[in-house]
Amino acid sequence: MQIGIDSFATLVADPDTGLMLSGTQRIANLLEEIERADAAGIDIFGIGEHHRADALDSAPTLLLAAAAARTRRIRLTSAVTVLSADDPVRVFQQFATLDLISGGRAEMVVGRGSSIEAYPLFGHDLNDYDSLFVEKLGLLLQVREHAQVHWSGRHRAALSGQGVYPRPVQAQLPIWLGVGGTPQSFARAGSLGLPLMVAIIGGDFRRFRPLVDLYRQAGQQAGYTPDQLPVGVHAFGFVAETSQAARDAFYPGYERMMSGIGRERGWGPPTRAQFDAASGPTGPFLIGDPETVAQKVLYVHQVLGGLSRMTFQMTNAMLAHAAMLRAIELLGTRVAPLVRERLAAQDAAVRL
Repeated sequence: MQIGIDSFATLVADPDTGLMLSGTQRIANLLEEIERADAAGIDIFGIGEHHRADALDSAPTLLLAAAAARTRRIRLTSAVTVLSADDPVRVFQQFATLDLISGGRAEMVVGRGSSIEAYPLFGHDLNDYDSLFVEKLGLLLQVREHAQVHWSGRHRAALSGQGVYPRPVQAQLPIWLGVGGTPQSFARAGSLGLPLMVAIIGGDFRRFRPLVDLYRQAGQQAGYTPDQLPVGVHAFGFVAETSQAARDAFYPGYERMMSGIGRERGWGPPTRAQFDAASGPTGPFLIGDPETVAQKVLYVHQVLGGLSRMTFQMTNAMLAHAAMLRAIELLGTRVAPLVRERLAAQDAAVRL
């Protein structure tokens, strides 16, 4: 199983003073986090896409390109690219260029996004929410397969054989489909044979099993083998030396971030009791000491019928940079080896 980290490049306040870091300092810290992840053995680092005053990731490929120049082995991806509001040709060109810079380490996770700011910003009608994504995903997949494309649709000018360059290092640039809880999205990913990345930010992991099964069934009906249908999960996560320390460090920034989103969307603010329960053995958060977090990853792997990738959403609006760097080290040097060792032991036991 691959272990990864996702960041939304949210602006961060110093937990001691309450003062916001400058955009320059926050991006410098983010790039250091990716360097630390590379050194610690983390498999993949993802950066989201948001068009909000509290985020710095409206151009994630630029951040990923800067990270590519400072790292050697870690794979670099979006988390997610809001494909509905973008031009698939430009998206492919940007990630193909990232692939060249990184020497073949680029990926993308595409989706419709969990917020709507990009749609009016780029002149799109929210009434076209689904048709925009379906059409643009189809074009992106064609561009991935063919340098010259013949295509026409509703939401973009037609292509009549124009070339789309550059081409990536990898023979096929990996494209994952990012989904929330819509059955149609799971079935679509399976029918297209695309790797699935499930964003789970609340609720019981077990309630997603029927949706993951739907993905696998749709993929097999379309002629894909189980090995061609990898499943990943994106969830809140954080690691410290003890579980109490992890919860104490992560909660203040989590509460600030979720309270802000809640005011926009009509949610109530989270409570510490809810947060602690969510960090428990079957809750949706991967927060704790290395042993606790490793056990939680294995639990999610089991209840969802097998995972190929687990990515930790470690963005926090109020966390010391040193604590984030230490969490990354613990994830790469303690959690990931435990998970892999125990999965290997399980596989060996099955073979016997």
